[in-house]
Amino acid sequence: MSLTTIILFLVYMLGLGYGVSRLIKVEEGKDPVERWVMRLGIGIAVFILLGVTFSVLNIPLHWWLFLLVTLAVVGFSWYKEKPKFGFKLTSKSLYSGIMLVIFIFSMYMYLGGAHAYPYLEDDDPWSHALGVSYIAQEKSILEPRNPEVYFQYFDPYPPGYDLILAMLYQTSGDMYFTLKFFNALFVSLGALFFYFFARQFMGSSKKALFAAFCLAMIPAFLSHFIWAISLSVTMYFVAFYAAEKIKDDKKWWWITALAVGGNLIITPTHSTYFGLLFLGYVVTKCVLEKKLLKPEIFAGLLGVGLSLLWWGPTMLRWGLLGTVKGVGFVGTSILDIGGTGDRGYSISDFVIAQKQNMINSPVGIGLVVSILVILGIIALVLTFKKSVKDQKWLIISGVWFIMMFYAVNAASMPIKISPFRTWMLLAIPVCLLAAQGMWLLLSFGKKVHIPAIALIIVVVLGIWFTSGVQKYTVNTAQWPPGAFWQSGGEIETYLWLRDQKDVTAFTFFANGAMAASDKYFCPYCDSILDFQTKGIGRSPEKYRDFLINHEFDYLVIGAMDAKEFGVDLVNEKIVELQQSGFFRVAHQGEGSLVLAVV
Repeated sequence: MSLTTIILFLVYMLGLGYGVSRLIKVEEGKDPVERWVMRLGIGIAVFILLGVTFSVLNIPLHWWLFLLVTLAVVGFSWYKEKPKFGFKLTSKSLYSGIMLVIFIFSMYMYLGGAHAYPYLEDDDPWSHALGVSYIAQEKSILEPRNPEVYFQYFDPYPPGYDLILAMLYQTSGDMYFTLKFFNALFVSLGALFFYFFARQFMGSSKKALFAAFCLAMIPAFLSHFIWAISLSVTMYFVAFYAAEKIKDDKKWWWITALAVGGNLIITPTHSTYFGLLFLGYVVTKCVLEKKLLKPEIFAGLLGVGLSLLWWGPTMLRWGLLGTVKGVGFVGTSILDIGGTGDRGYSISDFVIAQKQNMINSPVGIGLVVSILVILGIIALVLTFKKSVKDQKWLIISGVWFIMMFYAVNAASMPIKISPFRTWMLLAIPVCLLAAQGMWLLLSFGKKVHIPAIALIIVVVLGIWFTSGVQKYTVNTAQWPPGAFWQSGGEIETYLWLRDQKDVTAFTFFANGAMAASDKYFCPYCDSILDFQTKGIGRSPEKYRDFLINHEFDYLVIGAMDAKEFGVDLVNEKIVELQQSGFFRVAHQGEGSLVLAVV
């Protein structure tokens, strides 16, 4: 079902993006690659808004419902306007083709890294597996029992990421494939979407391609770590692309609003940062153009309004304080939100990329790109007056750079939001400025009669060896499985369990690991919750009756239980269960045991 799920993903997203674009009748680009790639991004935003709307209206979330809506949108768009088929390449298509090669390389790197180990990495992906399983089976993105928080990454946490993955999991039935493949796809789409945004933003295919190459190479821009930020940052570029298209066709403000609305219900921290960057973008453009840009302003306001499809009912259910706490904003104040990896940075952290790095939010730009950024800033200063008139994108990039440079270095500041997670956001203006720096370098090379092609080759190789190699090494390395595991043998047990098809299993603590093994069970149901919290000391007969009554084939017990309940109690219980005659050993690993009812 993996191939079927990939095809369905493309049908959902391309169909929704195409249908909405044609119904609104926006003027799309002549480059067919650009049209279809950006339709995919638009479709993702629409998919999120559709899913939230269905769930708020208590309509069960079935994959086939999204398929029916997609087909209906496409069919209605054809009814309103006769479709025009054709694939005519343009002069810009060459650069788009090169960008597709970069995208394919990124997919190769990220997928290779994701499958370099047979488990999920760190802690977040296991929690996402649990949330995705719940949504896929219960057909809802609402917590089953407010105000209890059973699922870390939806309700009140915005559900966009888990929602999409859950609908894909309904058809794939393979959690590892769903998380690893589509997360790698989301991250790889980031550079692709960025290219088409940058082409509109900078007014140059060549500069945009160079900027996108830098973004794909530098370690700071996203790893294959499985978390909602992978989708959130990628979707920034869809919204900014649509906003840039407004100057060609005012009707693009509708698409911009949809993209803004979708962005604001993916993750709390980076949806907030998106809002700040969008605000900086609009305000700076208004100042530079000396007028209120009504389409962009209305798009932002309507986007916020669309996001209230989620945030409105959520705040009614949880209350303002409950919502703020539930999304993880638990600092000393709403303006002082720390992150687990926050620290101060030296110049070398920016300039010297390392082959060993953080796996969720890598640091580092690389030497060559850092030099180009300095040249880009110099170019901005030297051409400031000209930029106000002819290169507004350069000034906006400078504003974004100031904003994100502060965000990265805000660990000791009174105003901050998870500073260490903003490296991938700093990468955005860094790459835009680096492209301008490259053009300044080419201009200088022309004056001293250095062939442009020679400079380009040297710089591209320099970026690869001072940024790309380091990023590739980090993203294809063996990553750890998380701090909650107490023994390496426990992971091996869950990998074994994953291979056992059409069986069910119970665990006291590892709900996420069980969900990732395609063995999800209801962690909030009264009888199961009671046994998870109080059942460890009960008799073997009670264990047997509980497993039979809930149709569990296996019981997994081991080191995690020993940490919580005590080593002596767990060891005694294992001996007692084995000697009772009610159970047999189905699998034994280091630090874990799987028992089956006889």
